[in-house]
Amino acid sequence: MTAQAGPLYELTFSVEQERAEEFGRWLDELAERSLQKEGIADVRVFGPGRKSEDTTTRICQFLCNDDGALNELLDGFFVDTEAAVAQQFGAAVKVSGRTLREDDAPGLPATTDGPDCLNCGTRLRGQYCGNCGQRASSRLISLWQLISEAFGDLLEFDSRLWRTLIPLMSRPGRLTRDYLEGRRTRYMPPFRTYLVLSVIFFVVAFFDPRDDLSLLFEPEPEQTPEEIAETAAEAAAAKQEILDELAQEGIIVGAESPQNRAEGADTQDPVSGEDRRVNINAGFNIKIDEETGECLVDDDDVADLPGWLQKRLTPERLKRVCERIGADQGKTLIGLMLDNIPVALIVLLPLMALVLKTLYPLSRRYFVEHLLFVIHYHAFFFLILILQILFARIAALSGVPGAVANLVLVAASLYIPVYLYMAMREVYRQGRILTFMKYVTLVFCYSIGASLTLLGAFLFALFAV
Repeated sequence: MTAQAGPLYELTFSVEQERAEEFGRWLDELAERSLQKEGIADVRVFGPGRKSEDTTTRICQFLCNDDGALNELLDGFFVDTEAAVAQQFGAAVKVSGRTLREDDAPGLPATTDGPDCLNCGTRLRGQYCGNCGQRASSRLISLWQLISEAFGDLLEFDSRLWRTLIPLMSRPGRLTRDYLEGRRTRYMPPFRTYLVLSVIFFVVAFFDPRDDLSLLFEPEPEQTPEEIAETAAEAAAAKQEILDELAQEGIIVGAESPQNRAEGADTQDPVSGEDRRVNINAGFNIKIDEETGECLVDDDDVADLPGWLQKRLTPERLKRVCERIGADQGKTLIGLMLDNIPVALIVLLPLMALVLKTLYPLSRRYFVEHLLFVIHYHAFFFLILILQILFARIAALSGVPGAVANLVLVAASLYIPVYLYMAMREVYRQGRILTFMKYVTLVFCYSIGASLTLLGAFLFALFAV
């Protein structure tokens, strides 16, 4: 091939050994025919090269006259060539193509009229810009290429997605250790993995098609008066059961408490002759009049709260929050709470990394390395929860026996703490007994940290109602 600057198009063929000779003859004929094609200046063929015991590799490069000729050939001749390979050889030959560029070939003066990257202006030397990574060609890709790129990582087994998720699931700590030792390109970035899995988890866990896509579903048939009465009776029984449990724990006192009902306590209201109030004791007392639904709060009800909380949770504000929660049965509060949980979990990451930094003072690891361990563990936690939810739903639809489904779910749940211990062993490489002691400490700190962050999420949701 003549050494000169110009766009190249390279076709790489992976050929099964049984048809290697036949394909070699076909490729030589293709090279001869392509020289007669307008827009192609020269052709050269490389190989065969051994790719594996079962396949060989052949490469054919086409030197095009200019970028215009390359774009025309991409839409015509090269597409026809790949189709001809598929028609004649089927699955025995796999083909892939890419655009290259021969710049500043030996013995030739450097060219100055080569194209620049349309994004950053850097001189192009190949299919992609060496500065920003954008494709060299500005030609619009086909719809099939767009779909292939969108789902390539999902459908291609050797993609970074699967090379990340498989060891994340089955080899505790291996992903973290490889990343710390510099083997990183093969995997998805850690924080991106965490964010993707967390988003998928919250979508899978809380997305209800009948609520969010109600337009696509037919309305449920109206209940008969007998069904309405039965549902109301079940709701009343469930409500009373909850009230009894709360009363036994001392959270509520008043007319609805079983103690007052058993002792015949005087719960009459001086105006109506009947006391309809329930006193909720949750660190502060909220009295709710069941007849009017009015929240009754005064200064004494918040007197036992910490000073910083008293300034923010005044009786007026507490009454307003109580009324808003009662107006929609707490749906707004629950929604805000769920919105705050992802932020609370992100806050938990550096806290647990700090605990690991304290547990391994002699490991000579930076704080960010401990943070990487926690990020990978939380990503695994989301992944196993996603699999559990999907399995439970599939088992319910496919009629899997409940005992079998529960056994699988329990085994998966037990794998979560076991995974943490095995990951600590893999990454920090300490003995079993010492690792177990630090593992118990870490789990204890996890429970405290998770409780505090969830409490913070609840308080933020409460103040935002």
